[in-house]
Amino acid sequence: MLWVKRLSGFVSAAMVLIVLSPSLQSFPPAEAIRSSHHDSHLLRLRPDDSLNPFSFRKAPTFRNADKCSSADPSIRAPISVCDPNLVHVAITLDVEYLRGSIAAVHSILQHSLCPESVFFHFLVSENNLEALVRSTFPQLNFKVYYFDPAIVRDLISTSVRQALEQPLNYARNYLADLLETCVRRVIYLDSDLVVVDDIWKLWRTSLGSRTIGAPEYCHANFTKYFTASFWSNGHFSSAFSGRKPCYFNTGVMVMDLVKWRRAGYTKRIERWMEIQKSDRIYELGSLPPFLLVFAGHVAPIEHRWNQHGLGGDYVKGSCRDLHPGPVSLLHWSGSGKPWLRLDSKRPCPLDALWTPYDFESNTKGLGFIDGGRPVILPLLVKA
Repeated sequence: MLWVKRLSGFVSAAMVLIVLSPSLQSFPPAEAIRSSHHDSHLLRLRPDDSLNPFSFRKAPTFRNADKCSSADPSIRAPISVCDPNLVHVAITLDVEYLRGSIAAVHSILQHSLCPESVFFHFLVSENNLEALVRSTFPQLNFKVYYFDPAIVRDLISTSVRQALEQPLNYARNYLADLLETCVRRVIYLDSDLVVVDDIWKLWRTSLGSRTIGAPEYCHANFTKYFTASFWSNGHFSSAFSGRKPCYFNTGVMVMDLVKWRRAGYTKRIERWMEIQKSDRIYELGSLPPFLLVFAGHVAPIEHRWNQHGLGGDYVKGSCRDLHPGPVSLLHWSGSGKPWLRLDSKRPCPLDALWTPYDFESNTKGLGFIDGGRPVILPLLVKA
């Protein structure tokens, strides 16, 4: 009877949280844009290549609403990455988290009023993933950028979780260098989340004089993110002098790349990583250097844009509930990922809210008909 209880939990979570939204309609997609100078680093696989361990269903089409710019279906001119009307989203692609990245992209398109105006920047450190993305989203606006692991390999120290030591986790530090200089702002998103609101609302967030914006959590015990030796060293701890630092999750950030480039923040982050190698000032992976550079200087974004921690803590099998308040983004940060828990038949109740965005062909796609359109469970909770 265990499966009955779990199914009941799924349905209960869905029924409590579902609010229908006009943005759930699907529109045919825009023209795809091919990668350019980074193509030499990539090997393309056919969707049915025997070396490809993944098989994703083809996405439905997504079209702009009439109120969007360039909504005329007869216009199919190639979209330039430098188009000032685009929303830029950066996501990493790797084998371990690819299923999550595909679901994240799907969720963004599904809930965007103007999906043709979203441009994706995919950061990769391995071959063969571009063709798979293109076969799943044939007309997606995107470009692939190769991030060389050697850039950070000598800067990475051991972490409490081996997954946090992967070089691609640090690619977000180099977005200002990797992306074209005409890209002035970008939304960085982790691969273990789904967006359940229009991404444009996050894109238009005012950063004021700040370089990055993110939901802050000032009630969290900030001291625990650094070692006792860090706090006992006046030279290190003075980094926060004159600031009121708060914890923020780097899996959801709006980044002003113009200010970033001007201030040279990549070098500042690298400097703290070098100190970590010699003095062990923190235990986590890529988060603490960001906190050292930006905590206390972050433009606050509504908490609805990062309902994080749904992956649970480091205790095997732990589940989390949603935080109080409206939801625009669900984030499975933590050690548990929804696709792994679902495949192992040991899901948490809220994992059912990720399932409608899953394109893995071996799943039944709970809540899907018409080639992938969600008919139940898409989540959009408004204030």
